[in-house]
Amino acid sequence: MEGKGVLFKVFADIDVFDLELNCTSVEHFVETVAALGPTFGGINLEDIAAPECFAIEEKLQQRLDIPVFHDDQHGTAIIAAAALLNALEVNGKKMSEIRLVVSGAGAAAVACVELLFNLGFKRENLLMVDSKGVLYKGRVEGMNPFKELYARETEA
Repeated sequence: MEGKGVLFKVFADIDVFDLELNCTSVEHFVETVAALGPTFGGINLEDIAAPECFAIEEKLQQRLDIPVFHDDQHGTAIIAAAALLNALEVNGKKMSEIRLVVSGAGAAAVACVELLFNLGFKRENLLMVDSKGVLYKGRVEGMNPFKELYARETEA
C-alpha cells in the first residue's frame, strides 16, 4: 500500500497512511474499520480474498458515509475494461458482440465482469473458469453464492 499511497499523493494530493488489521472474521473487520471510519475521508481496502471481500465492502459502504473502495476488485476492473474498450475500438467491434472467457472467479474477476456488464457486455456471452473448472449450473465443488451468479447452463 505504501507505493499506492505515493500515487494518491502525487496525482490527487491525498494524504494516505497504511493500517494493517489482524481480524479473524468479516464482522470483526467491519466493526474495526467502521469504528475508525470517522477519522478518514475514504477507505481503500487491499488484499482481502473473495468471498469475504464482497461482504466487507458492502457492509462498510452501508455503514460509512465516506467512499469505500476495494482496490483488488475495482482497480483491476477499471484497467481491464479500459484495455478491452481500446481493443474493441481498434478492431471495430462492440462490447455487445464479443464472447469472453474469464480465467478466475475471485474478487478481481467478478468486479471485471460486473463493470463489463455495465458497459454493454452480454451475460450470456460469458464463460467463467476457476481452479475446479467451468462455473456451471448445478456444480457443487468450490462454489459459493457469488460464483453461482456467473454459472451458466452447459451441454456437458
